[in-house]
Amino acid sequence: MAALNNFFLTRIFCGNYANASVEAEKLIVLAEEKGAAYWKACGTLHQGGLKALTGSPEDAVRMITAGISAFKATGSTLWMPMHLSYLARAYAALGRFGEAWDCIRGALETIDETKETWFEAEANRVAGEIALMSPEPDLAKAQACFERALAVAREQEAKSWELRAAMSMARLWRDQGKPQQARELLAPVYGWFTEGFDTLDLRQAKALLDKLAQ
Repeated sequence: MAALNNFFLTRIFCGNYANASVEAEKLIVLAEEKGAAYWKACGTLHQGGLKALTGSPEDAVRMITAGISAFKATGSTLWMPMHLSYLARAYAALGRFGEAWDCIRGALETIDETKETWFEAEANRVAGEIALMSPEPDLAKAQACFERALAVAREQEAKSWELRAAMSMARLWRDQGKPQQARELLAPVYGWFTEGFDTLDLRQAKALLDKLAQ
C-alpha cells in the first residue's frame, strides 16, 4: 500500500493522470481487503485530488471532504497540505472562494504547525492562482504568492516546484505586457532540466517559452 501510494504521487506529479487513477483505485481495493483505514483514506483523497486537477470539482469536493474526515479519524495529519490545496482548487473552480481561501489558510497553517514543508511552495502557488480566479482578480496578491512560492522552492532546491511557480509568474507577467521579463524568469529554470521532457509540466513550460519568444 505504501508502494502504491508513492507510485500514485509519482504519476500525478508527472501529469500522468490516467495511470495515477489506476494506482489510486488499486490502493483503495487493497486497503479495503486489508482493513487499512489509513490507506483507504489516502486512496479516496488521491482520487479527489485527481478530480480537482481534471475538471470535476464537484466530485473533488465530495471525495476530498470525505477523505479528510476518514483521514482525521486515524489521527494522522500527513499529506494534509497537499489535500487541502487540491480542495481549495476545487472550491475555486465552483466559485466558492470563501471556502477556497479557508482551505489554503488551513494548508499553510498545517505546514507551520507540523513542519511538513515539502508542499509549501505549491500551496503558495495555488493561492496565487486562486487570487487570479476570483471575481475581482487580485494581481498584487497573486504576484506576492508566486514570489513566495519561488523563494520557498529555491530555498528547498525543489526544481519541479520552482518550474511551476515560474510558469505561474511568467503567465502573469505575459498578461501584463512583460513577455521578456517572463521569459528571463522561466528560461533558466526550464534549462536546468536534462530529462523528463515528456512530463506535463515540462511540456507546458516549453510551450509557454515558445509563445513568449514570438
